Amino acid sequence: MIARRHQVALALTTLLIAGAACQADRYETLGTRAPSASGAGSGFTLVASGDVLPHSNIIARARRDAGGSGYDFAPMLAGIRSVVSRADLALCHMETVYGADGDYTGYPLFKSPPEVARGLAATGYDGCSTASNHSLDDGAAGIGRTLDAFDRAGLRHAGTARTETEARTPTILHAGGAAVAHLAYAYGLNGSSPPADRPWAVNLIDEARILADARAARREGADVVVVSLHWGTEWQDVPDEQQLTLARTLTASRTGGRPDIDLILGTHAHVPQAYEKVNGTWVVYGMGDQIAGSMINHFGDRDPRGNQSTVGRFTFAPPAKTGGRWKVKRAEFVPQWYDVGAGRVTNLNKALARGADVRAVRDRIRDVAFSRGAAKDGLRMGR
Repeated sequence: MIARRHQVALALTTLLIAGAACQADRYETLGTRAPSASGAGSGFTLVASGDVLPHSNIIARARRDAGGSGYDFAPMLAGIRSVVSRADLALCHMETVYGADGDYTGYPLFKSPPEVARGLAATGYDGCSTASNHSLDDGAAGIGRTLDAFDRAGLRHAGTARTETEARTPTILHAGGAAVAHLAYAYGLNGSSPPADRPWAVNLIDEARILADARAARREGADVVVVSLHWGTEWQDVPDEQQLTLARTLTASRTGGRPDIDLILGTHAHVPQAYEKVNGTWVVYGMGDQIAGSMINHFGDRDPRGNQSTVGRFTFAPPAKTGGRWKVKRAEFVPQWYDVGAGRVTNLNKALARGADVRAVRDRIRDVAFSRGAAKDGLRMGR
């Protein structure tokens, strides 16, 4: 893997003894990975995963994994670490905000332990989208604590902000010689509105705003623009009309003949949704929940789909000439499942290879990912 910066390794030394060999060569520049050994413009692999949604039983599990003192979220993510850490750039979605001084809660107003950020960094993530319908569950203070914890863990973030300057500054990461902008937006805030004195605190979905931000990121030097969207209808396997319409309009937008957006990553629906190439750009309508407790659907039933998800993996190739588009030359997904009983995220293809009885779950996720015909555009299921 190309590594995260040195100060993260220092901050996490105690936490990461078991994984020190993997983490020791973290790169020193904030939020970036070292340029590829093959030189600038060599291409890169980006992985992205779905909602991290710590319900009360997830928080309790992390406390047990820490031995009853503090919280350790790294063990529950260890099963997907090899996929995440081997990518040149890895993005997650942090749906909840962080609490303080042990004041941690699950549904309906989430306040998660800040140690979640350390667990994500230990797994190999470089940054996360943070715009969601739960972004204001603890007001502006919750956003501040969350982003402060991200900074301490060495994680970049997009979608919420502590200051107006931060809100208007695109998040730029680097991989394989490319500058990658990460932008993030949410459909709403569970009936709330951003504070009157902080209207910029959470990015909300607005087509014109998204495209303006994407173009601004290009002017700031972004070679690739990735947009995370917290959208869709909960518990619906198929993308809704808003998702389909917005995906079409965003991917159709071009400046100087070049698409303004290069990849769209969806979250929120609690279930995996399809991958689709729209106007030549890959869209993941919904990756599903990577970490969540026992999920109850709108009918009041325990719904195992709420613990199923995918990791998207996209390999970008550099343009033939300066100023051209970095294109996805390989698109894959890795099916995963959060085993509530064991408190662990499982790479289903690897579990299946070890003889675990998970074929039905794996096949259901696979069928949903391919449900809009992405196989014809080259989507593959990976390990």
